[in-house]
Amino acid sequence: MDRKLKRWEVALIFGVLCSLLLGCWLGEEQQELADQVVRLHVIANSDSDHDQAVKLAVRDQVLAQAQELYPSDITRADALAILADHLPELEQAGQAVLDAQGEDLAVSARLEECWFPTKEYGDFALPAGDYTALRVVIGEGEGRNWWCVAFPPLCLGAASETMDEAVQAGCFSQKQADLMTRKNQGCVLKFKALELWDALVHRN
Repeated sequence: MDRKLKRWEVALIFGVLCSLLLGCWLGEEQQELADQVVRLHVIANSDSDHDQAVKLAVRDQVLAQAQELYPSDITRADALAILADHLPELEQAGQAVLDAQGEDLAVSARLEECWFPTKEYGDFALPAGDYTALRVVIGEGEGRNWWCVAFPPLCLGAASETMDEAVQAGCFSQKQADLMTRKNQGCVLKFKALELWDALVHRN
C-alpha cells in the first residue's frame, strides 16, 4: 500500500542528496588544487622536544634548497621533475642540519602520493585529500608530522611568493586562490566537510 513519506524521511533523503552533491563538488575542488601543488611532508625522528625542533630546522633548510632549484615561471610538472632529479641534494641539505647539530641520524627524501588532513597555514588553507608530496623522513620517522607546500613556495616566513604572486605566476587561478584564503570565509568549514566526507567514503 502506498504511503506518503514522513517529514523526517524527506529530511533524511534531502540531507543524503545534499551530502552527495557537496562531496562530489568538494572532491573536484580538492583534485584541482592537488594538480597545482606539491606538498611537503616532514616526519621527525620522535616526539621529543629536541627532535621536533630538529624537524623544523630540517624543514627550513629543505624548503630553502628546493626554492633555489626553481627557475622563474615554472609549472608544477617542471617542479616535480626538478625535485625528482635533485632528491640527493635535498637529502644532503637536511643531513647538513643534522651533522651541524651532532645528530647521529639520517635523512631520506622521496616523492610519493600521501593523504593530508585539512591544514591552515596562517593566511590560507588546503583541503584534506591525496597529494603528490616531497616526503622527508628523519631518523626513525616516528615523530609528529609537519605538512605544508614545497611548490609553489608559500610556507616559509621569507617565502618568495605570496598567494597573489602565485596567481600572477599561473600557479593558481584566482578562483582557487580565493577558495584557499580568507577571501572565502567558509573555506575551512568546506574543507572540514570534505574531510568528513572522505572519511565516510573510505571507511571500511
